[in-house]
Amino acid sequence: MAPTESSPTVLIVDDETDLTTLYAAWLESEYDVVTATSGAEALATLDGGIDVALLDRRMPETSGDEVLAEIRRRDIGAQVAMLTAVEPDANITEMQFDDYVTKPVERQEVHATVEVLLERRTYDRHSRRFFSLASKKAALESANEHDTDEYDEIVDRMGEIRDEMDDTLETLTAKQAFTQLDAGIGVETDR
Repeated sequence: MAPTESSPTVLIVDDETDLTTLYAAWLESEYDVVTATSGAEALATLDGGIDVALLDRRMPETSGDEVLAEIRRRDIGAQVAMLTAVEPDANITEMQFDDYVTKPVERQEVHATVEVLLERRTYDRHSRRFFSLASKKAALESANEHDTDEYDEIVDRMGEIRDEMDDTLETLTAKQAFTQLDAGIGVETDR
């Protein structure tokens, strides 16, 4: 399948040109792909047309962490995965990425990451935040960093979001029940 005008746009940022070329080749049959080989180049291409960004963390001059911060500051709305050889540690807890993938990666993993991030774009704010935290939790667990205060904080924040989501569902269910009850009463009185 070739990308169309309505195909999602994926930004790939890595200072290793061979990797940006490889990832682009893997994705360009399904997506519009934009590549950048530096953080500065990535910042110059950022606009509201980017749906997913795959960022390397360790780049000279402008890091992927800085590009991520700028994406969030500009409120571009892109889903962002850190696609990097940098093993996660407790300092990732405050980063506002949506997924964390450690290199080396296979074609299927890159495709799956993009697909998951595109699907998450349709989720509400609470669900997106929950999955971002779940990605951080999984990244820390894979790096054996789960006995830290930062890890515990992520688990606590996930619990808080889960509680908020449960409260919202209960409220919506109650409203739906009252709406159906009102509709049923209305039908009865019309007879």
